[in-house]
Parts: sequence; C-alpha cells; structure tokens
Amino acid sequence: MPKIAQVIVDVPAMQTDRPFDYLIPASWEAIIAPGMRVEVPFGSRQIQGFVINIVEKTAFQDQLKAIIGVMDLAPVLSTELLLLSNDMVKQTFAFKISCLQAMLPSMMRAKYEKHLTVIDELTEAEQFELFKGKDSMTWKEAESRNLLPLLAKLKKEDKIEISYEVVNKARVKKIKMVKPLLTFEQMEEEKEACQKRAPKQALVLSFLQSLLIEEKDSSSVALQKEANVTSAVLKQMAKKNWLAFYEKEAYRNPYQDRVFKKTQAMPLTSQQQQVITPILAAVNTSKNETFLLKGVTGSGKTEVYLQTISKVVALGQQAIMLVPEIALTPQMVERFKGRFGEAVAVLHSGLSEGEKYDEWRKIERGEAKIVVGARSAVFAPFQNLGVIIVDEEHESTYKQEDNPRYHARDIAIWRGQYHDCPVILGSATPSLESRARAQKKVYTLLELTERVNQQQLPEVEIIDMKDELKAGNRSSFAMSLQNKIRGRIAKGEQTVLLLNRRGYSSFIMCRDCGFVLGCPNCDISLTLHMDTKTMKCHYCGHEEGIPRECPSCHGHHIRYYGTGTQKVEEELLSVIPEARVIRMDVDTTRKKGAHEKLLAAFEQGEADILLGTQMIAKGLDFPNITLVGVLNADTALGLPDFRAGEKTFQLLTQVSGRPGRGTIKGEVVVQTFNPEHYAIQLAKEHDYDRFYAHEMMLRHRGKYPPYYYTVLITTSHQNEIEAAKKIQKVIEEIKPQLSEQTIILGPTPKSIAKVNNRYYYQCILKYKNEPNLFDILHQIIQSSQGEIAKGLYLSVDPEPLSFM
Repeated sequence: MPKIAQVIVDVPAMQTDRPFDYLIPASWEAIIAPGMRVEVPFGSRQIQGFVINIVEKTAFQDQLKAIIGVMDLAPVLSTELLLLSNDMVKQTFAFKISCLQAMLPSMMRAKYEKHLTVIDELTEAEQFELFKGKDSMTWKEAESRNLLPLLAKLKKEDKIEISYEVVNKARVKKIKMVKPLLTFEQMEEEKEACQKRAPKQALVLSFLQSLLIEEKDSSSVALQKEANVTSAVLKQMAKKNWLAFYEKEAYRNPYQDRVFKKTQAMPLTSQQQQVITPILAAVNTSKNETFLLKGVTGSGKTEVYLQTISKVVALGQQAIMLVPEIALTPQMVERFKGRFGEAVAVLHSGLSEGEKYDEWRKIERGEAKIVVGARSAVFAPFQNLGVIIVDEEHESTYKQEDNPRYHARDIAIWRGQYHDCPVILGSATPSLESRARAQKKVYTLLELTERVNQQQLPEVEIIDMKDELKAGNRSSFAMSLQNKIRGRIAKGEQTVLLLNRRGYSSFIMCRDCGFVLGCPNCDISLTLHMDTKTMKCHYCGHEEGIPRECPSCHGHHIRYYGTGTQKVEEELLSVIPEARVIRMDVDTTRKKGAHEKLLAAFEQGEADILLGTQMIAKGLDFPNITLVGVLNADTALGLPDFRAGEKTFQLLTQVSGRPGRGTIKGEVVVQTFNPEHYAIQLAKEHDYDRFYAHEMMLRHRGKYPPYYYTVLITTSHQNEIEAAKKIQKVIEEIKPQLSEQTIILGPTPKSIAKVNNRYYYQCILKYKNEPNLFDILHQIIQSSQGEIAKGLYLSVDPEPLSFM
C-alpha cells in the first residue's frame, strides 16, 4: 500500500493552514520522513512544503497528487520542533507555515521562479519570435523583452500556462582544491626539467611536494597566493596531468579572520558558588527548573553561565545562550569562543544568509555544542539540550513583533521542559512578570548582590535640566557633565554618553506658521538625517529632501527641533573640540560587522567618548570607562505606556553598570527634567527591590501585568471606516463570552493612527482567567477570512510589550 505524506504547504492563509495529503512515490518511501522539506504540486503551482506526518489512509475522496521532489536527505525539523510549532500556532495566532519557517535560517525558505510554457500550437512566427523556438521562457526574460502584453493574450487563448518552479536557496559553499597526481620523485624529475623554461611551475611543484610530506591539501587560491602564480599556471599543469582540481565543501566562517584568546575558568566568589550549586544540581540530575538569576551589573553572571555550560558539555550535552540583540554579541562571542573555541556556533541578524545557514548546519550536524545568538537562536536544532540561558531576560527584543509573535523566553521554557533541563533567566533588572513568578516560587530566585571586583556600584548624580536652563545653559550638556568629561579626557579615561534617540533632529517646524513636515503616508513627522541630507519616515521608509522654504506659507524661518545623535555629536565637538568621539546608533551600524568594529576601536582607546542610543547601555565591559552620562533620562516617561517607568529604570540601571568595572571607581550623571520621578530616584539608589514593590503596587491598582494577562487586537484597512467597523464588530462578538472581571479598553485609533496609507484601530483585553478566550479569538480570525482577502488586516497579539 502506498504511503501518504501530510504536508504543510508554503501558502500563509487560513484556508491552507492545515496538512494536505500527497502520495509518496515508491522510490522515496524509504527516504521521506516528518520534518523534511518537499516540493509538491498545489493548484497550478509547484511549491515547498513540510512533511509533518506519514500515514497509510486518507480522507480525501479524489485522486491524490504525488510529491514532485525531495529538498532534504534528512529531516531539518525534529519531532520536538514539530510539536513546538503546534503550541506556537495556538499561543501566537500565527499560521503553521510561519511557525515552521521561523525555526529555520532564511536560506532554507523557498524561492519561486515563474515560467511561461507553451501548451497548445502557436503560429510559426509566435513560436520563433516570442519563444525563440523553445517550449518555455522565464517570467524575467518575458519582462525584460516587454512581451507580457502579447503573452497575456496567448494566456487568454489557453495556448500558454504560467508554472512555478521551487528554487532551493540553501546553497552549500564549495572551494576549488588542488590534488597532486605525481609522486614526490616524479615531481622532482619534472622540477629539474622545467627550472629554466618554466620556473613558476617548478615553484608550484615544490609546494605540492611539501603538501605530500605534510599529508595536507590546499585550495587553488591558497596555492596561487603561496607560490605567487596565476590560475593560468595551475591550469597548464593540470593539462600535463601533474595535478587535478576538485571541489570541497567549506563553511562560510564569519570569524575566520579573528583569533580568539584562549581563556580559563575563573575562581568563583562565594556568592557565585552559592548560585551555581543549585544550577549544577539540576544539570546533573536532568531536572527541569527555571532559575531567575538576579545579579547587579558586574557581579559575574557571565562566568556562572560559562561554567554551567562547561559542565553541560562535559556531560555530552548541548547549550543555548541567548543575548537580546546584535550589539551584545561581539563581547559575548569573544568570551564564548575564547572558552570553548570551535564548539561555539553563532546565530544573529548581523551574519549573511550563507553564514547563518552554515552555522545552522554545524549545529544540526553535531559539530557545535553551544550556540550563542539572538532571539531566533532559541530554535537551534539540538537533540540533547543540557541548559538554556536567556541573558538580559527583561529585554523587549526577545519578543517577535511580526507573525509568529513568540517570546524567546517562553520558547526557552517550553524546550527546557521537553529536554528536562534547567533554564536560566539572567538580569540585573528582571521584568516584573519574571520577578513576580519567582515570588510565587514558579521560578527559583538566585541573587548576586556584589560586584566581582569588590568595587562599589557607581555613584549617580541627578541633574535637573530646568536649573541649567535658568542658569542660561541651553546646550544638551549640563556644565558639570562637560567638566567631568574634560577631566576624564585629561586622565586618559573613557566616557559613555547615552541618548535615547536616533537621527539629527526629531522634526522641522516653520516658526512663522507652525507647519511641521509630516509623512504623506503616515500620521507622524519626518525625521531629519544630516548624513544623507534627507527627511525620512521611520515607519514606511518615505524619503524626501530638506525643504528650503515652508511648503505651507513659503516662509524661510524653518528650524530643527528635538535632539538626535548626529546633532548631539556636533554639539559635543563644539563644546569639547579636543574630544575623539565614536557615534553608535542605527545609522552608523547598518553595515555588516559595524558594531564589532566600533566597539573594538573604542576598547583600543581610539576614542575618548562613545556616544550612542540604547544599544550601548548593555553588555559593554571595558575597564577604562569611568564616566557615564545619560543626556535625556525621561524620554520614555512621557509615553502612554504602562511599562514606561520599568523601561526607564532598567535602562538607567543597565547604563549605570558600565563604569567602574576596572580598578577605578565609576561615576554616572543623569540629566532629567523629572528628577523626582520614582524610576529615576530608585535607579540612582540602585534599588531594584524598592522599585519592584512600588511598580507592583501601581500595576495592581491599574490592573496590568503581572496581575492581569493582556491581549492586543488590531484592525487595519485603507478605508478608515472599515477598520473602525471591524474592531467594533470583534468586541461585540467577544464581549458576551467574557466574564465580568475582564476589562475591555477601546476601541480607539492607535497612537499613530495611519501608517503607509492604512488606518489602524485597536482594543486591549485585560483578564485573569478566560479559558475559552483563545478559542474565541481563533474562531473570529477564521470567520474573518473573506474580509481579510479583500484587504482587511486583523492581528491578535498575546502579552504585547507595547500598546502604542
């Protein structure tokens, strides 16, 4: 009896969000297994799909289609990851295909090429002028030759059809190698014969002899470089059958030019020993337990991670180490590569598609035992996990903003339960949700309260910028901060300046009529970028030149308002011209490897000041940083976000942990217009526990997480009335099925109500216990498919990190 594969096809739509049955050709029955990618016919197309099960019977009444091609020789998704995708579908309201694709490097997502194929007789002229005598052509060729209008006519006459071909982007890198075909003695003879007439060939023969002795092989490029010859010389020698070329698979190594200094385990402090003991006990007994490791900045959390992983690897198991964003990876990679060498694979967005694919293959083949990476590294294809670590667990970057809207912390805990291994959530400022779970004993709380260098946490000075204005100082830098920076430069010490913005100025405004240049597609002002001398929208990407006169009143009194990193850098150099400044923000770190190069330059003392946005607040461990200045501490406090206080406290605490990590005591200066705000005052005292108690009281009063669960429902349409009507309809459907304790906020327009010519409306549900809520929401999504097909957007985001 022929076997049947149940396949999830690469069509992200509700109607296709289920397995489709396909016959497995007899020749592939022994090969195809759940977790493999296959090529299948779907309608008039050929597309990629994932086999999720193999059965012997089908409920389908008609003739089943057969699988066309196999894209893998072994499953790329394990049984564990297939089970995880089922849970993700329920929890994130995403399509199954989106969940499966999120688990793999982007290079393993299919690329589709369209072809136009002749299916009926054409005239001789059509056959030769259009198709050049062939039976088909690519869509790209038809476009380049401007043939689409003529071909559309033939399509209407059913003389040609459009077909789709699946192109596997997952390309293995191969390098050209050289193999000697002569013995050592034969090469010696040939060398003597061509010493005078072909000295370069003689030189190559000498290198080939050394390869024979050392039993090594060489790439063609390396041999050319070593012998200082061209490829033509090697080709001539290949014609004489002295050598042969062959291809060898090679990994794209993002760190091939780096030498990592080998490090040894450091002696643990008594506090570090206290926290690592229960973790290692869980590792040794394969016990699933979630630890919340709360440690002040500089308390040695990373060394606890390294020694835990060392134990896991010694037991023959594997480890995942998550860091929140690319800016954190260079130093973390350095530490892990220095300790574990080639056993470490790295996965983050700064790598090329090919590099990510090769790092993934190293993990999948068992060549790497440890993965260090950002959010998506939580899906690393390990079969025998011994520990999962989520560093800076409070960071919002662990939550995926688009479908599937998973949180890496939740995935880590799920995988920890599956593998019966411990999960460590580390932070100096844990999220309130995690700290509350530790209080309820859902997580095990472990604390590091002292720095490993025995230095005190830096003193924090708060400067009220209202007083600076009264004193006539209108710059971005308080006078005392300017003096402290000059003092650090004089002593050869370094300063970090944090500005919670990017760009040159927030917006431009006409002082005659008050006109603000806005985006034509969104309800937001355009941001000035002086490096490109353009106005940009950070939401839809719209870009235009800087206006010389007001588009409204044609006046010439246009001024820049707000403060961005570029503008601050200019201002900084005007007040402290002797300063050497490295600016680190989204604009200066676009290029591959830019984070690492900028941080390396700062570490090597090529600059006195590191000026940047949030990306410099965390993870920097440079002993020469002795001063940190926060230029605008209260940027986030004015936002309509119940987490504003928490985010501000976390940011100030993190950046306050940068100075004083060496032998010199550190100092922090915080500039603010709200010096009395509890988040700023408690960050000054480094008092997380008091902040936690105060913030929990406010959350309880306002009925927000962690006392309540939340769901954000968003509708969008190009017609504002349609978006508003749909959100109202959703609420009317949900409300009768909810308990009286559940709170519905909205519907209201989103804080930025129009983005890219679409209007957005939202409502927020706050609830304690609604066992049927997710089923109701899944049903609403299902019943809205007709409207979605006509341009409606409907999104459900469980536990959103922002309501804006």
